[in-house]
Amino acid sequence: MSADRPYRIEFSGHGAREEGFLYVAEQGDIPFLVRRTFWTVNTPATVVRGGHAHHKTEMVLIALQGTIILHVEDKAGTQWQFKLDRPDTGIYIPVMHWHTMVYEDQAVQLVLASADYEEQDYIRDFQAFKRP
Repeated sequence: MSADRPYRIEFSGHGAREEGFLYVAEQGDIPFLVRRTFWTVNTPATVVRGGHAHHKTEMVLIALQGTIILHVEDKAGTQWQFKLDRPDTGIYIPVMHWHTMVYEDQAVQLVLASADYEEQDYIRDFQAFKRP
């Protein structure tokens, strides 16, 4: 079930430190049908990525390794900040929410998206995003 604000999603996991862990994201955990999956690796520390919103794409962001600081803002100016540092936790980002991410060294991010890539889905100008 989609929402009009970002929120945390907890994924179930199995395992132990001695053998490693397995985390599961099933369709009931993700509030949309996943159409696209992508990941970022080797992003230098303090580089800011994102800097856009989507007209129609919803996403769930997961830090598989390391730490990512996620900033989200809606058109009304409400802001959220999330620290992603556990592979069993994701953050849902609804449509029309501006988001940026700052990575620590060695952070690996996985993104589950509700739509295939279309450049016209992106709003890359913050002032244009804030217009009514």
